[in-house]
Amino acid sequence: MLAVLSPAKSLDWSPTPMTLEVTEPPLMDEAAKLMRTTRSLTQKRIRELMGLSADLAKLNYERYRSFDLPFTADNAEPAGLVFNGDVYRGLDARSLSKDQLEWAQGHIAILSGLFGLLRPLDLIQPYRLEMGTRLKTRRGSNLYQFWGERIGKQVQTLLDAHDEQTLVNLASNEYFKAVKVKSLRAPVVECVFEDWKQSPDDGTVIGFLAKFARGLMARYIIANRIDRVEGLKDFNWQRYEFQPKRSTVNRLVFAREFIPVEASRSQD
Repeated sequence: MLAVLSPAKSLDWSPTPMTLEVTEPPLMDEAAKLMRTTRSLTQKRIRELMGLSADLAKLNYERYRSFDLPFTADNAEPAGLVFNGDVYRGLDARSLSKDQLEWAQGHIAILSGLFGLLRPLDLIQPYRLEMGTRLKTRRGSNLYQFWGERIGKQVQTLLDAHDEQTLVNLASNEYFKAVKVKSLRAPVVECVFEDWKQSPDDGTVIGFLAKFARGLMARYIIANRIDRVEGLKDFNWQRYEFQPKRSTVNRLVFAREFIPVEASRSQD
């Protein structure tokens, strides 16, 4: 079983809290091609492509021109510890042990516009390139066309190492579309996280809370070394409960009662 997450726009470049056996992204050769493309972009073009402010466009212009290959422990950091957003507050990878992070290397993956697919200990340098960006390359007019079936094939390669070859989708639609699931030899299971006010049957997905829950589920998988889908149904952190009547084989629904105070704290 392999679970996939979306990346985050914000990054945390504070020093890694431990010595880790870091690795190279599996699709690094393809990422290097995109790096050459992004390096040629002007600040104005970056701003137009990504809808960024002038300051953020300048920051990413400088990032693109500062890529330093090959990636090493001296000029890059592990992806799983760098991403910093709602999902990654739920995951809280920096509080995981070295042993847990090494186990996660084969069970958790992060989809990426620039790198295609990352494992937690794969090295990256600062970047911003969302999967939905309409960046023109020789392969087409957007990143979905650039990556084609390459991400899906890499996902299948990782799944081939598992007894239960199931892909657990904890990513956003924007990123998961890049997997091209029709090319996989494995079933896909989506996890849905809802909050309800009247009853568990009328729950709704609240964006930032669902993102946090996806990261929390990834941490649950790591902490309990879950390698079979059946084990996901026991997830009960942060008051979530599995909803068997509203779930299907390929869609697991988890719900909890909405508490406004907790929701506001989740945004702190």
